[in-house]
Amino acid sequence: MSAPTLDGGAIADGHWHDTTHHRKGFFTDTSICIGCKACEVACKEWNRNPQDGTFELLGSSYDNTGSLGANTWRHVAFIEQDSERIEKARESGRKLVNLGMPSIRPRTDESAGAQPLDGALGAAASGSSGAAGDANGLPSTPPLGIDLLAPGALEPSDPENIAALDTTPPDTADFRWLMSSDVCKHCTHAGCLDVCPTGALFRTEFDTVVVQNDVCNGCGTCVAGCPFGVIERRDDGTINTPTDRDDRKAADMDVPNKNTANKCTLCYDRLVEGQEPACAQTCPTQSIKFGDRDDMVSQAHARVADLHAKGLTEARLYGANPNDGVGGTGSVFLLLDEPEVYGLPPDPRVATKDLPGMFASAGVAALGMVAAAGLAFLGSRR
Repeated sequence: MSAPTLDGGAIADGHWHDTTHHRKGFFTDTSICIGCKACEVACKEWNRNPQDGTFELLGSSYDNTGSLGANTWRHVAFIEQDSERIEKARESGRKLVNLGMPSIRPRTDESAGAQPLDGALGAAASGSSGAAGDANGLPSTPPLGIDLLAPGALEPSDPENIAALDTTPPDTADFRWLMSSDVCKHCTHAGCLDVCPTGALFRTEFDTVVVQNDVCNGCGTCVAGCPFGVIERRDDGTINTPTDRDDRKAADMDVPNKNTANKCTLCYDRLVEGQEPACAQTCPTQSIKFGDRDDMVSQAHARVADLHAKGLTEARLYGANPNDGVGGTGSVFLLLDEPEVYGLPPDPRVATKDLPGMFASAGVAALGMVAAAGLAFLGSRR
């Protein structure tokens, strides 16, 4: 392993060099995440992490975990956006992506202004039934009782002219969901790794950052050193107060590795066996991709270019920039809005980045104090 050196004012990343392994990482494409939480469950099952409290949903979201922590190493966020937030995003010059079900309708002239709502929404807005041949010209809504899975049930009226039909999702101006599966970033310049006093955190041959629980003394220095708030000490305080449920109380759970720091290991035990992490393997939509980090970044850029070509210009990458405050991350994300919307810092910065300057300033101050003391001593002798 390379010795720590100073590089561009930041503590060196401490990569393994001259190794046969390539840096591994995630590419999480939030544009195709459906919020099923399969990744969250698979992570808990494989790593045998205790549950966060009981199974009641939070009052703030369709969620029972809330955020990443010592017991939740993958967390799927449900971000509800109303018309006010959507309007603010549009005012900032960003188009939004509607994650609703796509429909097939005739193309319209973009310069014609706002178009009427489709289907049942349009029918409700106009007071009509939305049935076929409606005078308002709205697309028809399938009648109740029809088998939508039957062959030809949803085929357009003119199959030969399907190339002229618009298959983009309908524009929903009042509401949308953003879903994102968050995880440890496995930073290039890892603040948790830099500040650990016992060496409990180490960088693996896959350039991931892992905690050794048998070495961790639970000091919590790494908790303050993470700019993303990912790592956390596992103790009874991380488990929510038990409710009146009679099946399983939070206080009765078996909590391993108490009082030590815990976070995602990128399934290090699986990597050494040539397997992919449990969350990536179980994701049904391939929203979570795993592989060589360089390949993940290339796929991420290609995906953004594809979305931009389709007019979805709000897509942007997070963690792919090697010049950011953490030197880029091993977990790269495709976001559909500002990072703050997803609870991510817009400009993450490793806590040890300013240490060289701080040490230099402290050294200058110390020399100044020694010089002042020497002058005072010499002056007193006169």
